[in-house]
Amino acid sequence: MSKSVKYSIVVAVYNRPEEMEELLHSLNNQSFKNFELIIVDDGSQISSREVYDSYKKKFQISYYFTENQGPAMARNFGVNKASGEWIIFFDSDCTIPRDYFLVVEKFLKENKIDFFGGPDMMDKSFTYLQKSINYSMTSLFTTGGIRGGKKSIDKFLPRSFNMGIKRNAFISVDGFSNIRQYGEDLDLSYKLLFSNKKSALIPDAKVYHKRRTNLFKFFSQMFRSGKGRRFLDEKYSGTFRIFHLFPSFFSLGLSFMIIFQFLILDNFFILNIIYSIYFLAIFLSSSLLNLNPIIGLLSILTTITQFLGYGSGYIYGLFRN
Repeated sequence: MSKSVKYSIVVAVYNRPEEMEELLHSLNNQSFKNFELIIVDDGSQISSREVYDSYKKKFQISYYFTENQGPAMARNFGVNKASGEWIIFFDSDCTIPRDYFLVVEKFLKENKIDFFGGPDMMDKSFTYLQKSINYSMTSLFTTGGIRGGKKSIDKFLPRSFNMGIKRNAFISVDGFSNIRQYGEDLDLSYKLLFSNKKSALIPDAKVYHKRRTNLFKFFSQMFRSGKGRRFLDEKYSGTFRIFHLFPSFFSLGLSFMIIFQFLILDNFFILNIIYSIYFLAIFLSSSLLNLNPIIGLLSILTTITQFLGYGSGYIYGLFRN
């Protein structure tokens, strides 16, 4: 029988045992030990059972293999097996800094909240492409600044790569909705907020997040995010913000400029200047941040991929009916 713990970590994984090895290694090295880990292997063809076996005697951990249902239902399954006062969700492609739970403990003692999230950051071991993707997802020059950089306590919308929820609050809204392909974590955040639960961003509760390892996967992820954003705008009245349209405007403007500039160059001169200045800002910002101009150049490519994916997904969601 598992001993009582304060935090129950729930991780849904699909075909990523190498990532799980890195995640479990980081959890085994935590300064704060009052937690359990629940792994839900969501119908993987390449299971993470062997990784679990190598760590099951090192800290409190359990493993369940389920029929493939998608991450939302897998996480709900994991919560049903959890015993902690707080449920913590991490993605399988994250690793957790040693003092993560000490930071969370301190914040929760000083703030009365029902759920929280934290930022993601890059590790020095990331590849150039992973560092570029991290830049595009977190920079103030992209939509990442809106998602992860605000210091506001009220109405922050956590994502499942780094998300904590009081167990009773999670149960009160029936957990994750059965949304298989996009937006299940934002949907949960909105359900909690619309139920008058209080959220917070804990700025120092950061995780290392590797994300996708190639541009095609990154584009697909962003397409689903854009499609999900439109779905949530429709589902939750009053949640639409004008900046949700920015990637779509970016994508349309860039597409028109590329297609028509050779035919009517004069009409797109100003647009050329605007995009050139923007891409230069991306290059300089990322190069200085990463101390590497190659990452700066790659960040232009990953930002274009991010906006084209998210923007086209949002447009698809807008006209799908």
